[in-house]
Amino acid sequence: MVMDPFDSSAPFRHHIRYMLNYAQALFLGLAQGVSELFPISSLGHSVLIPALLHWQVDQTNDGFLLFLVATHLATALVLAGFYWKEWMRILQAMWRSFVQRRIDAQDHLARLGWALVLGTVPAGLLGLLFEDALKKTLGAPRIVAFALLVNGLMLFFADRLQRGGKKRSSDRSADSTVVVSWWQAFVIGCWQCLALLPGFSRTGATMTGGLSTDLTYDDAAHVSFLLATPIILAASVLKLPELLTPDSASFVGPILVGAVCAACAAWVSVRFLTKYFQTKTLRPFAYYCLIVGIVCSVLLR
Repeated sequence: MVMDPFDSSAPFRHHIRYMLNYAQALFLGLAQGVSELFPISSLGHSVLIPALLHWQVDQTNDGFLLFLVATHLATALVLAGFYWKEWMRILQAMWRSFVQRRIDAQDHLARLGWALVLGTVPAGLLGLLFEDALKKTLGAPRIVAFALLVNGLMLFFADRLQRGGKKRSSDRSADSTVVVSWWQAFVIGCWQCLALLPGFSRTGATMTGGLSTDLTYDDAAHVSFLLATPIILAASVLKLPELLTPDSASFVGPILVGAVCAACAAWVSVRFLTKYFQTKTLRPFAYYCLIVGIVCSVLLR
């Protein structure tokens, strides 16, 4: 009897031939590293690119999921390294407030750290509750194309929030720490839940949440990049042991290639975007998502 390799009941080893080859891993790793930080959805691109190029890849199997987790982990490590000094100050301030059992109103670093924890909770809970349902969307490129289109509309909405409101100035403390209230953190965290669906950008969603609570583009991007580190690291640490099996050793090469490429692309992206959002807007990315979403919807009909 010939076993269907896409049958979820088939042994894991029968999915191996549907893993990415080295060229595909390199290309998709670069795309993931860029699209994770640019507000254009890395998961969306990871679903749409194989579908558009007709790669023989089962995007719901454990091998492909392991590739995605590894590339996301590489991106999170790059972000942690880029903001290393700030994270050290934040963690020290959080520990100080934990020992004192209070958070001083003027201790902006501690407040920022606990605000990031609060902002991580909504998406973390929903991700755990709906993990299986969300996994199925990885094999639904037409749905992802539509979600990318809606992501473009969301970015236009975010840009309109900034342009339509009063001229905003960056709200920073004396030590240049972004000042974020508990309410702002919760709202941004709720917006981040959209990114659980492939096609919606985590950066775009969290920046939209930040702009909706009166943060500037610069501060919204800064909070978005800081918020990405704990949730991606936590998801990777939880998922990697589950996906690592003796059979996974046979395709560790493409996964490492993809992770290294994602890390390099993420480093260039974060350096560019931290300067870009000081003076520029989300509008170009909104146009990109609308165009790609429409084109993919037509091609994948």
